[in-house]
Amino acid sequence: MGDVLDIVLRFVVILLVFLLLPLIVGQTEHKVMAHMQSRLGPMYAGGFHGWAQLIADGVKFAQKEDVIPAAADRRVFQIAPGVALVPYLLVLIVIPIGPGLVGVDLDLGLFYVLAVMGIGVLGSIMAGWASANKYSVLGGMRAAAQLMSYELPLVLAASSVAMAAGTLSLGGIVEAWQWWWLPWQAIGAVVFFLAGLAELRRPPFDMPIAESEIIMGPMTEYTGMRFALFMLSEYVGIVVLSFLTAVLFLGGWHGPLLPGVVWTFLKMFALAFLVIWMRVSFPRLREDQLQRLAWVGLVPLALVQLAITGVVKVLVG
Repeated sequence: MGDVLDIVLRFVVILLVFLLLPLIVGQTEHKVMAHMQSRLGPMYAGGFHGWAQLIADGVKFAQKEDVIPAAADRRVFQIAPGVALVPYLLVLIVIPIGPGLVGVDLDLGLFYVLAVMGIGVLGSIMAGWASANKYSVLGGMRAAAQLMSYELPLVLAASSVAMAAGTLSLGGIVEAWQWWWLPWQAIGAVVFFLAGLAELRRPPFDMPIAESEIIMGPMTEYTGMRFALFMLSEYVGIVVLSFLTAVLFLGGWHGPLLPGVVWTFLKMFALAFLVIWMRVSFPRLREDQLQRLAWVGLVPLALVQLAITGVVKVLVG
């Protein structure tokens, strides 16, 4: 009975994190962008500092009509938002936020995370193909090309820190982490974070969406709650990427004075703020620039990081 209660409690906590943190990040994005770009709208809803903006967005999505194009593949069209969203819930299950505070501690946790995160992009590809819209298909093709390009540097950067720690367990990586890993693994951290942003299709890597060119890419034909699920998957992806970067490269729960869980969340929110800041500050990359950054920039840097890790491991070991 105690084991069942423990499992249920862990699941409830993970579900709350899955539902609440993306909303907090979304609300933060409204406010940060409002300040950085002098956007007045998000600062008025509900009165003080626009506290009700997120509620207004939710009501708006709930009221919109659920439309499916006549020529669409209905079944694929309907399940695509779920395919985009659910993998991030599965990833949250294995991310440790403190010593022993993890849903399931897998020995191959890093391998599991990288495998499952790649599934989420399939939701956009399915949505683009099933919508029977040329802009959606183009967005889906761009998403597929982006996934293939940035998956390699993402995996190589993650392999570097796994090699340094000598384990694929996320908890084991945090326990093996030392403060002097910050400069040693800095290249891998940058590569991992940028490649993760590209897989999330966040600005400046948002060519699969590119509102000024192809409307909303794979999401062009989606309305109401299905569109809201795609938006939720984007913000859950930000939370997952920020948690993973904090756990792999910033020491997770390691930090002075404050409890370990607090340090994990502080690092996560700092990285989420960086994601928002990059959206506000940098223009969208052209498709050729985006591909060049992956193959000419990030892949060689990830290989350099692997070489450095191998040399340091030999010298230290």
